[in-house]
Amino acid sequence: MYERILVPTDGSDLSSAAARHAFDLAQQYDATVHALYVVETDTGWLTVSKNDVRETLRELGEKASKQAFRDVERIAATTQAEVVTDVLEGTPEEQILQYTDENDIDLIVMGTHGHSGLERRLVGSVTNRVVRGADVPVMAVNAPSESED
Repeated sequence: MYERILVPTDGSDLSSAAARHAFDLAQQYDATVHALYVVETDTGWLTVSKNDVRETLRELGEKASKQAFRDVERIAATTQAEVVTDVLEGTPEEQILQYTDENDIDLIVMGTHGHSGLERRLVGSVTNRVVRGADVPVMAVNAPSESED
């Protein structure tokens, strides 16, 4: 049913929870997990030198992606599933959707922060935009409740 599962990661606990679900499914279906870290380099809202800011964002993203992938690889080590990692630059939802198409992904598993009301209207939700734009199923993983920790 699933051969290639995408788990976008940002290194957060929520991303780790999504990765655990992705690897559980990968083990059941003998699938490969693709872990993707997107460095957001859109600086359209800045008035300072955009090139300097982009370079700083790239450097920070490289460090953050290494930590995020260490978490993913730690989870992968508890399974027999194969893992592929990749880092892209751009708008997260656009890169996630493009990666999905280019790599024949069958399922996307990602965390959702559960924003609501005004906060959701102001900042939106990468997960919501991926759900609306994806041509494959998207599993949205909520943050574990306090009692589950």
